[in-house]
Amino acid sequence: MQTRLALNDGQSLPQLGFGLWQVPQDQTARVVREGLAAGYRLIDGAAIYGNEAGLGEGLRSTDVARDEIFVTTKVWNDHHGHDAARRAADESLKRIGVDYLDCLLIHWPCPDHDRYVETWRALIELRAEGRVRSIGVSNFMAPHLERLVGETGVAPVLNQIELHPRLAQADLRALHRRMGIVTQSWTPLGQGRSFDAPAVQAAAARTGKTPAQVILRWHLQLGCAVIPRSTRAAGLAENLDLFGFALTDDDMAAIARLDAAERTGPDPLLFS
Repeated sequence: MQTRLALNDGQSLPQLGFGLWQVPQDQTARVVREGLAAGYRLIDGAAIYGNEAGLGEGLRSTDVARDEIFVTTKVWNDHHGHDAARRAADESLKRIGVDYLDCLLIHWPCPDHDRYVETWRALIELRAEGRVRSIGVSNFMAPHLERLVGETGVAPVLNQIELHPRLAQADLRALHRRMGIVTQSWTPLGQGRSFDAPAVQAAAARTGKTPAQVILRWHLQLGCAVIPRSTRAAGLAENLDLFGFALTDDDMAAIARLDAAERTGPDPLLFS
């Protein structure tokens, strides 16, 4: 059964959702419709993915009520700054065709631009206006989070970060816990780089599950929210089938030892 995680603003979100990164625009509506039919209730999008219109089409083609679906999108790097971030939110709302967003994130901190605090203030305003219910960030590191809270007094509800067995982010996850921020994992399967690891293979053999299911279960047992991606109905169903088994403490410890601080994506301290 799906678990919901409490957010620091009084809202909550489904722990397991699905992402729309690299889903072609002409397939997005179908993927959203099939994901909702399979039982997902969290959809993670972004302006830069180029498929927000398809996300909206998928929402309108389902019988699932809008208030049961948690919709996230993100402000891209070229819309940092107060006025630009507000325009980005307006554009996303229009493309998706919804009256409000469940969560709006700053996609990257872009520290070289040094405008993420100003951008964050715009998101705080949007939340106060009811156009966004929750606000968070993505790819923020400890200094960025501490500065946001220090200058605005408002902590993000979540930080969506690259997280998988080869990049376990233990220190950042610990900071999130101290600050009341949910950790949400992107690229949770690490492009399959850990599928053949003995720790993952042993857990898969013991549970009768696939390596992907073992790794997604690892995220859930860490307490993270997680957003795997699939464009196939069978893949969506497999990624959702995580609640009838559990990893042992030994499994969790063995998978933790796979950490190699190995990124598949950009370095948040440098990317802009």
